[in-house]
Amino acid sequence: MSDSPDMFGDTPPWNEDEDKPEDKASAAELEAAGQASMFGDPAPAEERPAAAELEAAGQGSMFGAAEPPPAAKVAEERAAVDLAPRQPEPVRPAAAPAAQPYRVLARKYRPQTFAELIGQEAMVTTLANAIRRERLAHAFLMTGVRGVGKTSTARLIAKALNCIGADGKGGPTIDPCGHCEPCVAIAEGRHIDVIEMDAASHTGVDDVREIIEAVRYAAVSARYKIYIIDEVHMLSRNAFNALLKTLEEPPAHVKFLFATTEVDKLPVTVLSRCQRFDLRRIPAPMLAEHFARVCTAEGVAADAEALAMVAAAAEGSVRDGLSILDQAIAHADLDAGQDGARVSAETVRDMLGLSDKGAQRRLLDAVLAGEGAVLLELVAHQFALGVEPVAIMRGQMELAHRIAVAQVAGELPDAASSEERAAIEGWAKAMSAGQVHRLWQLLLKGFEEVKSAPDPLVAAQMALLRIMHASDMPDPGALVKKLEDLAASAALAAPAPGGAAGGQPVAMAPRLDWEQLVADVEHSGHPSAMTIGTTMRMQVRVVELEPGLLRFAQPPAFREDISPLLRDGLNHATGERWQVERVAAEGAPTLVERDDARKAAEVDAVRAAPLVKAALEAFPEAELIEDERAAAVGGGARRNWRQ
Repeated sequence: MSDSPDMFGDTPPWNEDEDKPEDKASAAELEAAGQASMFGDPAPAEERPAAAELEAAGQGSMFGAAEPPPAAKVAEERAAVDLAPRQPEPVRPAAAPAAQPYRVLARKYRPQTFAELIGQEAMVTTLANAIRRERLAHAFLMTGVRGVGKTSTARLIAKALNCIGADGKGGPTIDPCGHCEPCVAIAEGRHIDVIEMDAASHTGVDDVREIIEAVRYAAVSARYKIYIIDEVHMLSRNAFNALLKTLEEPPAHVKFLFATTEVDKLPVTVLSRCQRFDLRRIPAPMLAEHFARVCTAEGVAADAEALAMVAAAAEGSVRDGLSILDQAIAHADLDAGQDGARVSAETVRDMLGLSDKGAQRRLLDAVLAGEGAVLLELVAHQFALGVEPVAIMRGQMELAHRIAVAQVAGELPDAASSEERAAIEGWAKAMSAGQVHRLWQLLLKGFEEVKSAPDPLVAAQMALLRIMHASDMPDPGALVKKLEDLAASAALAAPAPGGAAGGQPVAMAPRLDWEQLVADVEHSGHPSAMTIGTTMRMQVRVVELEPGLLRFAQPPAFREDISPLLRDGLNHATGERWQVERVAAEGAPTLVERDDARKAAEVDAVRAAPLVKAALEAFPEAELIEDERAAAVGGGARRNWRQ
């Protein structure tokens, strides 16, 4: 019985590359070689007995000698064994290369040059001029909201300062080549002279002490040794104090690049030692264009409205927008099947829980038109689709804001669709500015109520119904103006008391002006001021009153000409020369007559009161007595009507 080639039935791994069967050593040969090494060189192959002969010899020694097989038969058996076909070795497939892990869009499309950095043109211009004029600061501070490119800008500055060009002879440039060893190493985060540190996890003095000790040594292979400290505001006060001296006077080969989202937490001593760049939020239209380029590079179709929604949800952050876009593409892949992905507005709206813009416009139409049933139906439909009541109110507030902008600008260039533009411009023309601002205030109040209400849906319904009922109310300013116009027209149409003599219209001066003039005379310091004031109140019926001119009439009970007395008092009170004339006409009632008429009207009003009227009917001889005594509580005069 022969041995198998391998204990697992396969050829040994060191013989996998041998294809010729005649070159392979049999197990018997290997065994013979081993025995030769132990017991000496065996006989030649043709003289060695076969396995059958050895077995027969063994049996002969045990059970007695047997007749050996003929030599010819042994030769035939050996030939048959040598000529038997062997099974081919199975071919093992080559190992597949390991699949690269997926990189999210926010990392895959991180800017590698300043040309790819969107929305920060002012900073790029400043850096370009500084590099061109060799006026590079030793410390830079990048601040701004999340995802606008602070850390990416720091790495770009590191590449710009250390780039040596494709030929290895270049200098600092605002357009790094991206192919030289420093550019590649910095982009991959493995350059020995560009040290990135997260201040959130290295906040203490010991971490800063390592930097202070390391800055003394020159760069190993780069032009500058650069320290990039992200979230630098997380350093402790002691760490900042330890860094101040090195930050103020670092070696010539060292540059510091700081990035933070909360610049107000940095000590002013650090701010004064850095060249500061405030990275701006990226405008939504620019974000939408950038996302469209990313979708094109990814081979994904996207609706313009969907990209506008993603850009609005990003709130000026490129990283947030790319993360939302990544999620939207994955969501679209689930629905697209074999036909490829397409990011639609419905996909983004469902994913973000936003309200349909068309439904929002229909809802505002219902609010302004006073259609309560339609309003409640639209709110219920949006809520059933998963739109939160707060999002419904936010959508209405956004429409009110866009209407106000359209009124001021006259157009709406950033509208996502022609229907939206037409609707908003129509509302802007139909509503006044006061109505739009009142709508905004009501929506803002309703938004706060919905956020804090135990049942947001009910709160949203009630808030929108309140706005609907208030939409047809006139503007307060217009209402006041209308009331003033009505009062003025009524005053002009009212006839003078007693009629005009000869049917001629009587010109009446405003009551306030005459009363004020009398008060000025009484307080003018004239020796006879009180006498003149009393005369003016009792005897002067104003016919015409203009600056420097007074025409008056007297009640029938007074016949004495008081013109000189009035002229003297007016001249002294105003410092001007007055023309005072007595005319035969019916003027306005004197001030005393006006007070008497007012008191009589008050008495009539009291008598007309139901309680007083019933008392007088029950006691016909009862009288109304006015009590001028001071009130018992609070002081001052009080009128008490009693029987």
